[in-house]
Amino acid sequence: MKIASLQVGPIQTNCYVVYDEDAKVCAVIDPGAETTRIAQTVALTGCSLSCILLTHGHGDHTGGVKKMQEKFPGVPVYLNERDRYPEGSAAAEYLFPALHGDIRNYDEGDRIQVGGMTFAVLATPGHSEGSVTLQLEDFLFCGDTLFAGSCGRTDFVGGSQEKILASLRRLGQLPGDYQVLPGHMDPTDLSCERSTNPCMLQALRG
Repeated sequence: MKIASLQVGPIQTNCYVVYDEDAKVCAVIDPGAETTRIAQTVALTGCSLSCILLTHGHGDHTGGVKKMQEKFPGVPVYLNERDRYPEGSAAAEYLFPALHGDIRNYDEGDRIQVGGMTFAVLATPGHSEGSVTLQLEDFLFCGDTLFAGSCGRTDFVGGSQEKILASLRRLGQLPGDYQVLPGHMDPTDLSCERSTNPCMLQALRG
């Protein structure tokens, strides 16, 4: 299993191409923009795209989905349904762009198999109602739930300070250590965040 990371769009959203070299398949996580670059990265892996996985529904993470669907017809897109808002609503217009085609719901306890890789879905609401963390081996793809030294904002539609603290507590209480691959900025690790991240420290204090 290997991971390629790209920073895409005006606010440098982290997009990840996660691939199984033996099975020759890959998944793309959060294609927010710059789909030509993302498609080129997929091609460089020598793998076929199996699915698109979204950590939440905000446009800076989903903005490239339509063009990815055009480049890779028939590839399913996974998003928690709590981050889908009616087309034409204020939330959809401002934050949660409407998605079309093969959009599948995933939620707590679901597992997505991509070759020999199994992505476990952890519901981690707070930044948005439908935010999820994807756990793969010793990696956590946290979207905008957990950042190095901070956490996602909660003042958008569907956001909740109480829920994000509960989600941070849940992540902080996972046994062992994990590499944290967030939706923005640099990667980190869970042991570091448990000891230095003020948001997680507040969460762990309960």
